[in-house]
Amino acid sequence: MKKSLFLFLTVLLGAFVALAGCGNQGSSSQGDGGKEQKAAELPDTGDLTINKDIPDDSKILSKGPNGEPAISAKTLRLTEEEIAKVKEGKYKAAIVMHYAGNDWSKAQIDGLKAAFKRMGIEVIAVTDGQFKAEKQVSDIETVLAKSPDIIVSIPVDPVSTAEAYKKAAAAGVKLVFMDNAPQGLTAGKDYVSVVSADNYGNGVEAAEIMAAQLKEKGKIGVVYHDADFFVTRQRTEAFEKTIKEKYPNIEIVARSGITDPNTGEKIASAMLTKNPELDGIFAVWDVPAEGVLAAARTAGRDDLIITTIDLGTNVALEIASSGIVKGLGAQLPYDQGVAEAILAAKSLLGGETPPYVAVPSLNVTEENILESWKMVYHTDAPDVIQQAAQ
Repeated sequence: MKKSLFLFLTVLLGAFVALAGCGNQGSSSQGDGGKEQKAAELPDTGDLTINKDIPDDSKILSKGPNGEPAISAKTLRLTEEEIAKVKEGKYKAAIVMHYAGNDWSKAQIDGLKAAFKRMGIEVIAVTDGQFKAEKQVSDIETVLAKSPDIIVSIPVDPVSTAEAYKKAAAAGVKLVFMDNAPQGLTAGKDYVSVVSADNYGNGVEAAEIMAAQLKEKGKIGVVYHDADFFVTRQRTEAFEKTIKEKYPNIEIVARSGITDPNTGEKIASAMLTKNPELDGIFAVWDVPAEGVLAAARTAGRDDLIITTIDLGTNVALEIASSGIVKGLGAQLPYDQGVAEAILAAKSLLGGETPPYVAVPSLNVTEENILESWKMVYHTDAPDVIQQAAQ
């Protein structure tokens, strides 16, 4: 019954594929037959923190882009007194995205907007770099002409965008980065902080789910991101290290890299043809995982186990429907946005900020899919996912 429902829902949501949390293509955040999910609001009183439901003892396994130790975003707090001081400044902020058309980006933007609204900071621009460095450089120049006090951004490419960010830093703009810092910029001097998900932790979660599903024995493949992208590299390293060190009876027998996330099906098909004995495949984020899923169905491999990272709509549906995507490590992008806004405000007030902050990882399986969706996006899961989970 669940399988039939999932097939129907997949057709219904077939248009939702775009760019994923790591900065490539992934699912959109429209769930209910195309109806946009309402952005969550933050409480208008009390101290500002990230989601209080995230366990305080959540361990952060990632390190920063320069090897910095991670500070948990759970430790960040902006008091009501500090919020009042920020409001007096009548500051302006711009959000300069690498890509803005996916679940992860929308949730980040929603978190930033909600936090800035609470602080009385005007968001004067939200730009979409369309994953093109030259477009993002142009966006930065356009935004600088509006004299923002804050820019929150994720570099499309840490090298080719660096000069544009240096120009912003020289103009006195407080820079807060998502996931990675441009080359040649220094924390505390040129930028406030880098805020990321615990991508290493999410890789570990995906490995643990894979091992549990395989009963700690089998042969698997890995679809990794064949690019110099800090967060996706962390995910794959964590997954492979966890499997090799903790589960000696699980063997990684195939590895294939992607540069275009939409080639996941082609790469997975070749992997399955060459290695028909595979029991499972890990894909570095949800869009390549969708390609692995399609390849498995074409090959008649309903027994394949798939794990991934990022809670996009389509993989959430597959998990909710008892499908072959069995689980994933999820980022908490809304809370990442709130953390970025808190750090920007701290900097405006002259406070010290850590160079690298990470939001804890989240283990997502069929058993907690609806609760996980609400934790990730601060809103209830779309009706189609709720129906699939029944």
